[in-house]
Amino acid sequence: MKRLAWLLLGCWLLGMGSSVALAQDGATPPPKVLVIAREFLKPGKGGSLHEKTESAFVQAFAKAKWPTRYLAVDSLSGKPRSLFLVGYESFDAWEKDNLAIQKNAGLGAALDHAAIADGDLLSDVDASVVVYREDQSLRANINLGEFRYFEISLYSVKAGHRKDWDEIVKLVTAAYQKIPDARWATFELAYGQQAGNTYVIFSPLKSGADIDKGFAQGKDFVAAMGEDGMKRLSELEAAAIESSQTNLFQFNPKLSYPRDSWVKADPDFWKPAPAPAAAKKAEKPKE
Repeated sequence: MKRLAWLLLGCWLLGMGSSVALAQDGATPPPKVLVIAREFLKPGKGGSLHEKTESAFVQAFAKAKWPTRYLAVDSLSGKPRSLFLVGYESFDAWEKDNLAIQKNAGLGAALDHAAIADGDLLSDVDASVVVYREDQSLRANINLGEFRYFEISLYSVKAGHRKDWDEIVKLVTAAYQKIPDARWATFELAYGQQAGNTYVIFSPLKSGADIDKGFAQGKDFVAAMGEDGMKRLSELEAAAIESSQTNLFQFNPKLSYPRDSWVKADPDFWKPAPAPAAAKKAEKPKE
């Protein structure tokens, strides 16, 4: 399927808010509407091969000076796949971006050309659209350029148990408010493959040390919940949660079209300098 078709169907990229006002430190709230496209890679078709084909999309948007930016992340668990994340302030803003791409013949042609090479590496693609739940998030305003990983958790809630889910969130949030570094952004599925009430939680991490720290803080969470709180949480989870899973993803700057605030936060990561050309061997003087 052509990449331009995905865009027109709303099945491409998620970036973190193209029109959200920046704070002085580059921190922004999550986008209100988040489009998530997944590319599942054929065995052996990741790494530099995928980076090469995806660079054509980045170059096309950069040449067009396209204002909407996006983040790409690669799976470190589960099936080999890349997620492309693009965010909007509203569904109306998303529509306007798609229509603008449709009217830009040069950009559309470049995207179609890039999609031919990229498609050869993929076994499957799909897309979802989620909406931000600020009331179920914690310390979610960040400068994404300072982070390197996402833990992405997916929760499917049984029909008729939305109130139980809301109580779970309140209990967990109250406990984690006592742990300073805890943060996440919660989104609710609007359109996509998952059935029923589905929530997607993005937890940003700066390093592997943050992952270690998160596991070590488990005992702090239990202490903050207390015995009665943990018992109530277990009862609610048993009653309300149909299924859950968490996977780890690593940011990939070579597949991303980053915002200026991300680049400013760490230019070496987001815009690494090209490798220096090999020095030419000095010619032997003629005798």
